[in-house]
Amino acid sequence: MRRYPTVWDFIVERRSQLLINGFNHVYLVFLAVVFATIIAVAIAILVTRLPKLEPVANAVSAIGLTIPSFALIGLLIPVSKIGDGTAIIAVTFYAVLPILRNAVVGLQGVSPTLLESAKGMGMSEFTSLYKVRIPMAWPVILAGIRVSTQMSMGIAAIAAYVLGPGLGTFIFTGLTGYGGANAFNNVFVATVAIIVLALILDLLLIILGRLTISKGIRVA
Repeated sequence: MRRYPTVWDFIVERRSQLLINGFNHVYLVFLAVVFATIIAVAIAILVTRLPKLEPVANAVSAIGLTIPSFALIGLLIPVSKIGDGTAIIAVTFYAVLPILRNAVVGLQGVSPTLLESAKGMGMSEFTSLYKVRIPMAWPVILAGIRVSTQMSMGIAAIAAYVLGPGLGTFIFTGLTGYGGANAFNNVFVATVAIIVLALILDLLLIILGRLTISKGIRVA
């Protein structure tokens, strides 16, 4: 009777590649979320300065989440070609959406009284932004970043379709080799690894929140 490799055998035999792909997966998500945070906060600042743009930002966020990831990648390939570039653009696109919504809500929720006080103290618009508005909105923005990071961990697996980095390579290998000796192991191990890494990243973001959110505005 033919013996198929166990999950443990699979992990032991491919531990080096799993570690490399796991690191690349996290790195892809990290870069995408950093870029997404910068883009989302910049747009949110613009929206709060020009309230007429808020419906547009909300519509873009809602519509963007309905675009299938494979369809987006298909649209990007003719422009950014196959490789890491397409992968990071696609993940960044989806990562922006939850952060944008929270950033708009967070910045709009800053008390006008605080802003007037800052202005009365002689703060410029820019100084008030980074010393008052963004710190006050940061808990809400960070909540969006946490959601974005978890979502991006799953979306990043699709990067393997365009030869991008990450654990998605194992998943696609398992799916294309369905019925083979390691088909299940490829999919199962990569999926569990993505979940574990996502939980670790979320824990790190919680710690980041503890370190960066003032105790006076910390919810918990």
